[in-house]
Amino acid sequence: MLDADVFHRARQVAEHGAGHLLAHLHPSVSWTEDALRLARRQRPLSRTAAGPGLLLIPSVFTGPDLFTRVAPPDPPQLAYPARGTGTLWRPRPVTGTAALAAVLGRSRTLLLTELEAPASTTELARRTGLSPAGVSRCLTALRDAGLVSAHRAGHSVLYARTAAAESLLAAPGEQ
Repeated sequence: MLDADVFHRARQVAEHGAGHLLAHLHPSVSWTEDALRLARRQRPLSRTAAGPGLLLIPSVFTGPDLFTRVAPPDPPQLAYPARGTGTLWRPRPVTGTAALAAVLGRSRTLLLTELEAPASTTELARRTGLSPAGVSRCLTALRDAGLVSAHRAGHSVLYARTAAAESLLAAPGEQ
């Protein structure tokens, strides 16, 4: 879930800029041309006192609130609720994917549904019971079709659904 939030926020910055990300991060955060404002922060904090940068930390433990930490020379830190936290402990619904599986195949459709959050080949193989080689072949085909994207994260490559895949999965189909 945290990887998915970071991926979503990175996509927001790439498509709309940092101001858009900050303006839509949390209801108590506002962004103007020259300042980041937190509605419930007790004391104002100048840029020079805070130190360089801003570290955004998605969390599933903050509840609906934001938490800040300022300890120079570290950058100021802002912990915020990750997207989807409210659904973290709910059972995952079974969606009607039979029509999509008839077109893409059962394994590729299964992998697309498992990519709610970015995941590696090894993680997908573990979760689905497919062989790592089979997962790799399917992910290559899905990437070539523009349905998943690949992003390096340290020593791993994480795969994520594209907007096209989201549209396919959201299309009305057989339930």
